[in-house]
Amino acid sequence: MIDRRELLASAGNLGLLPNVVEKDYVLGWLLAGIYNHPALKDSWVFKGGTCLKKCYFETYRFSEDLDFTLPDASHLNIDFLTTTFREIGEWVYEQTGIEMPPDKVSFEVFRNRRDRPAGQGKISYRGPIAPTSGDLPRIKLDLTGDELLVLPPVSRPVSHPYSDNPVGGIYARCYSYEEVFAEKVRALSERARPRDLYDVINLFRHDEFHPAAQVIHDTLSKKCAFKGIPFPTLAALAAFREEIEADWVVMLNHQLPALPPVDAFWGELPTLFAWLAEGRQPIALAAYAMAAGDVVIRPPAGAISIPGMASSAPIEVIRFAASNRLCVELDYVDERGNRGVRLIEPYSMRRTQAGDIILHALRADSKAHRSYRVNRIRGARATNQTFTPSYAIELTPMGPISVPPTSILPRIALTRSPRTSGAGHTGPTYVYECSRCNKRFEHSKRDATLRAHKSPSGSPCSGRHGIWVDTK
Repeated sequence: MIDRRELLASAGNLGLLPNVVEKDYVLGWLLAGIYNHPALKDSWVFKGGTCLKKCYFETYRFSEDLDFTLPDASHLNIDFLTTTFREIGEWVYEQTGIEMPPDKVSFEVFRNRRDRPAGQGKISYRGPIAPTSGDLPRIKLDLTGDELLVLPPVSRPVSHPYSDNPVGGIYARCYSYEEVFAEKVRALSERARPRDLYDVINLFRHDEFHPAAQVIHDTLSKKCAFKGIPFPTLAALAAFREEIEADWVVMLNHQLPALPPVDAFWGELPTLFAWLAEGRQPIALAAYAMAAGDVVIRPPAGAISIPGMASSAPIEVIRFAASNRLCVELDYVDERGNRGVRLIEPYSMRRTQAGDIILHALRADSKAHRSYRVNRIRGARATNQTFTPSYAIELTPMGPISVPPTSILPRIALTRSPRTSGAGHTGPTYVYECSRCNKRFEHSKRDATLRAHKSPSGSPCSGRHGIWVDTK
């Protein structure tokens, strides 16, 4: 398990409350347990807003629940669910030290409005923050056997930008991008929740998927027919506008570093429905002109290290603002040493032929192009002022990436064999990797503290903290 300091630093970088980031951290390991449980790994299909955040788009709203479609309706059984998730909780504890008390695992099974089986679960946990009093935080699971899967599920890597991300990563079996898009439009038309509007417009803004309009349309048509509801239209959705506007802040504010105004999302619905229903392609914006030798940088969250910057916090703020079309207040030191705040529209981060990393932006007032050396950025704040892009936004990672076929995806065994390591020790051996030099150490106890050591090259290493990589 990561320590409290790492979690608080991550929350500070993202501009979110620590408990929101802690839940995101625990969600990653719970998904790992589900994917590696023999009874669930080839059956359960992950979906919903948390699926978008964890499996498709890192720069996204943080979510709280796990939604699954269960093709095998026999799994909607309280005894089966309780036993299975107690096993998963034990495995997660063995791997990480995150506690999921067995007596705090509960499920209910019921009939939904279509008189089909459904279920909900509550899993309490004790993570890095570890409250000393009061109720433990918990994760809710929404389970349904009443869904039509139109497209084959896919296995995708789970975003887990924390130091204990296991070797080989974490994976989840989930809806394809096209199916998740169709499902979100259906949900928006049926329940009209702010998070559905936020999700649908964010999906639509990833214009590399605009050619998939026909696939999404056909998938949505089949899902609506299965549910016995009409195909969604902008006119029908208009009746819910006041309700969505009233709930926008309450339902989304805690999940985002800065909350975009609801009008900026509602205003894109006409273009979305024209694209979905008629195949009318939105105008694709060109990227800002590339200089000779420039390379666009789209790193995963927290993966970029800039000489001269104490942390990647400003970069994460800028990336979030760009994906949500929000202007940024940039705290910057120019080449003469003058420090000031600029209000900008962020577009692209590029490495020049000389090796400098440059943020390309427009000034919010004059729309004049400006380039900023990233190592001179001292801070950034996402504002609530929106902008209409003049160029393609290249700051967030691309959408769905290619992954290996399911048959060769790494899995972590749910069972492990005890091993003797050293005189008198019987039991699991925990393998930690130095966070500085990558040298590995075997510990008989779950303790990430490393002894003084030399790096593989033979020079002294100052690393004193290990990252868990394996249990033998």
